Amino acid sequence: MSGNLYGLIIEGLVAILLGLTIGYCIVLNKRLARLRSDESAMRGTIGELITATEFAERAINNLRTIARETNDTLGESLRTARETTQSLDEQMARGNEVLQRIAQIADVAEAARMQPAAPQQEPVNVAPMRSAAKTAQAAQALAMRARLRAGEAA
Repeated sequence: MSGNLYGLIIEGLVAILLGLTIGYCIVLNKRLARLRSDESAMRGTIGELITATEFAERAINNLRTIARETNDTLGESLRTARETTQSLDEQMARGNEVLQRIAQIADVAEAARMQPAAPQQEPVNVAPMRSAAKTAQAAQALAMRARLRAGEAA
């Protein structure tokens, strides 16, 4: 009987081990099912990341294009502003020269008017002196307008 007993014990142990193996296979099957569902969720997340990355790349390329165009536009505007400023500076310098000449003429005319007329000289005509004063006032008004325009352009 001892041979039968050993056979029964061995078969019992094999049955227990088979039961444990079946239980472990059930646990593994559940884990594999969970892993498969996580895999599909992960695939969806990866797809969304790829879409977001492509969108970001397009946005970056658009920003680069806009930055390049803005830089070109600003460069052109700065060049135009420099040329305009230089032109205004030259015009202001010429205007100041004209104003100085007019002031000199007005000073000479004022000095001539203030000097007493010699009896042997003909009487001094006052009309040209008034005209010189009006010219000086007109020149000053022109200079003021030029300054105002230069201030507006800046």
